[in-house]
Amino acid sequence: MESTWRDRDRDFQKHLIDGETTIQDLVEVLHDTKTNFQLLLPGFTDEDDSTIWRNQKDIDCDEVYENIYIGDAATAKNKEYLKKLGITHVLNAAEGKRFGFVDTDKNYYKDTTIKYLGLPLADRPWICISEYFYTASAFIDEAILQKGKVFVHCMMGISRSATCVLAYLMIKKQLLAAEAVTIVRQNRDIYPNEGFLHQLAQLDNQLRRQRL
Repeated sequence: MESTWRDRDRDFQKHLIDGETTIQDLVEVLHDTKTNFQLLLPGFTDEDDSTIWRNQKDIDCDEVYENIYIGDAATAKNKEYLKKLGITHVLNAAEGKRFGFVDTDKNYYKDTTIKYLGLPLADRPWICISEYFYTASAFIDEAILQKGKVFVHCMMGISRSATCVLAYLMIKKQLLAAEAVTIVRQNRDIYPNEGFLHQLAQLDNQLRRQRL
């Protein structure tokens, strides 16, 4: 154990040639990256009337990486659409019954084959979302390795859910934070709060040191 802590201390002290990743770096990437809004919803073709689906079913969903989707609470509760899309896993990054949370749990999907994970996260800068980075990443990775599809959501699909997906891309796909933000931002209009961006920057620096 003592040796492990010494190794971690050495990792922390390693010099990053390109400098530390900061909140401002990630904010600039968000501002500089334009979202390519799609006319068709994921799971639909030109033969489907996606406008009617969007208006009547309140669907808000984008594929931000292969087989990884981010969306909002209403879409998460639309089991008919999730089935149409072929979703096998749902990650609720805002599980709870209070205002700003989504009151689903594993029982909500018990009449489906969907595997569920809920994280009780508030969208506040001081919330330690980083304690769930590896849990969320393992769950998303499980879906991908099983040739499944994962739907990650919070209330709006902008901050908490996006942060979890970004952490996955950094941890499991070994992308730099800026690369991950660019890819997801191109596919969905995300904007994690500053506290979450700070924790993603910290994760980026940690992972970069580990890979030296």
